[in-house]
Amino acid sequence: MQESQNWSEFIITRLIKIAGYSAIVFVGAIFFFLLKEGLYALTEVQFSTFISDRWYPIEGYYGLLPLLEGSLIVTIGATLIAVPIGLGTAVFIAEVAPRWARDVLKPLVEVLGGIPSVVLGFLGILVFAPYLRVLFNLPTGLSAFTGSVLLAAMSLPTIVSIAEDALDTVPRSYRNASLALGATEWQTIWNVTVPAARSGIVTAVMLGIGRTIGETMTVMMVTGNAGVLFKGVKSFFNPVRTMTATIAAEMGEVATGSIHYHVLFFIGILLFMFSLAINITAYAVVNRKRKRSERILS
Repeated sequence: MQESQNWSEFIITRLIKIAGYSAIVFVGAIFFFLLKEGLYALTEVQFSTFISDRWYPIEGYYGLLPLLEGSLIVTIGATLIAVPIGLGTAVFIAEVAPRWARDVLKPLVEVLGGIPSVVLGFLGILVFAPYLRVLFNLPTGLSAFTGSVLLAAMSLPTIVSIAEDALDTVPRSYRNASLALGATEWQTIWNVTVPAARSGIVTAVMLGIGRTIGETMTVMMVTGNAGVLFKGVKSFFNPVRTMTATIAAEMGEVATGSIHYHVLFFIGILLFMFSLAINITAYAVVNRKRKRSERILS
């Protein structure tokens, strides 16, 4: 019996190690493939072409500035919408809502996170974009603002779920001590509970931003796919073109091994680096918070 248990533990331990190492290998293999196919673009296209304001591969224009700005505008817009709503919802579920409401809202939020992006894009084209066009008297409802709202809706479940878990892990003694000192419930939430869960909240925000950067189908369907530079706040209601939508729309029709093909992979490298930077930042924030807590406790 003891020998059988030892073998089971040995096999489970090895499987866990293999799973952990395989994740690193897969990410490394993906990055290697992107480098292998994308770095050719640096030898085939002049750097000045990349920093131009025109994306028209048929005529040899590979300006990445409109794509970078489009992705940045949509991501910032989605973040500005999703973070306040997501954190407020997480605080409500974790600190304010009664038990029966938490049992309903938490699973509902997680179900919303499973809605396919193409479904949200479909609803955006048929319902949301026409409504915005009439509401703001716009030439078209397919704009950066439309994409930002829908991406915010997609990132909300991630932000709410992780932030709520972080708030829920704050020891009950923190709240009791604050209330015992005469603080109100809201003062306890904003001055004690939320700061104590700061590292988890930052992680939730970073993961939400990471999802908005990497989203493809929704932005391709509702942002209009026009590669133009940002020219003031009014441009927020004009069509834009993101890097992810560009890859998804053009990769299926491009000739393998062509300049256009390698430039699309170079865009993929940029997206990979952006996502990696966000994850590293989130890890650094959480790790710094943990080390500071350990130092205080010691």
